[in-house]
Amino acid sequence: MPNLSAVIITKNEEANIARCLKSLSDLVAEIIIIDAFSTDDTVKIAKGLGATVIQKDWKGYSQNKNYGNQIAKNDWIISIDADEVITVELKACIQQLTLEKDIVYSINRLNNYCGQWIKHCNWHPDWNVRLFHRKVAVWKGNFVHEKLAFAKNIKVVRLEGLLHHYSYQNSADHWQRIEGYAQLSAQQLFQKGKKATFVKQWLAPIARFLRTYFIKLGFLDGNAGWTISIRNGYLVYRKYQLLKEMQTKG
Repeated sequence: MPNLSAVIITKNEEANIARCLKSLSDLVAEIIIIDAFSTDDTVKIAKGLGATVIQKDWKGYSQNKNYGNQIAKNDWIISIDADEVITVELKACIQQLTLEKDIVYSINRLNNYCGQWIKHCNWHPDWNVRLFHRKVAVWKGNFVHEKLAFAKNIKVVRLEGLLHHYSYQNSADHWQRIEGYAQLSAQQLFQKGKKATFVKQWLAPIARFLRTYFIKLGFLDGNAGWTISIRNGYLVYRKYQLLKEMQTKG
């Protein structure tokens, strides 16, 4: 297997970064961190664990990730977030691969919500292409949910093993993320000329709750499933509320 470069973007990830970097041991030849000028100990911890840290102004998810891909020493990139961890099973699967340039490799995430693994709520399975040759894939989108773009003839192969995602540490962290996602989503919709109609603002949140809790079996995740479903609905409401404010201001 050719050498891999891990590329991670960070901003104040001192609570997560050590766990993430340790999971990459014996898997990658180098770790590149593009840090948006963290004010905590993220950089100190990362350097102490052998990562190469480049501090760069925040230009958006895609731009900062693409920059990391460009400066990496190796063509093969594994892209993970600071709050994600490569499991033993996933590492073993990757180590046994014969990588092919016309293939990108998708990894299944299992999301942890305040200490509980969430197996429904449309959070799992959660397949994401994270291992690729940098000459055939590039990150697109700078608001919410950046995605790798690649030609239609590129094959997607799913890998065995899980990527553990420690997404929300506590309830306050969840609310903070909701507000951030809502603002970014509203900006994206505003740039596209979308409108906050009555249906979107008032009925879409109900539909999101029903989809998460019932159709996507959120009720099987117990109290956490209920909380996630309710807050998913609120996120949709808040997104269109902010969009309406932007429209009013012109």
